[in-house]
Amino acid sequence: MANLKLGKLPDRTPAKITVTVGAELNLALRDYATLYRATYGEAESVAELIPFMLEAFLDSDRAFAKARKEGLPDTDTDKPARRTRSPRAGDSEAASPAVSSTSQLQE
Repeated sequence: MANLKLGKLPDRTPAKITVTVGAELNLALRDYATLYRATYGEAESVAELIPFMLEAFLDSDRAFAKARKEGLPDTDTDKPARRTRSPRAGDSEAASPAVSSTSQLQE
């Protein structure tokens, strides 16, 4: 077998993830997409920007990088994590259901 400089490419199968965000985050994401267009002259949808935003966030988290390098703790991956957002001080939506927007992402 040839000894290529380029190793075997990793799995690049896109994963579709549905995310529900609150009204304020939805507005902030739209504003970011607007600023992105003004900055680069190209319109990108929020759904197109989010995977790159998440990747940049994870790449900048040193504690996360260290934990991945040292080995993550075992978790029961058969059960999906399900947590509800706890109300924050001054949160006007605490007593009512959160207004949300659903975005479908493809990486």
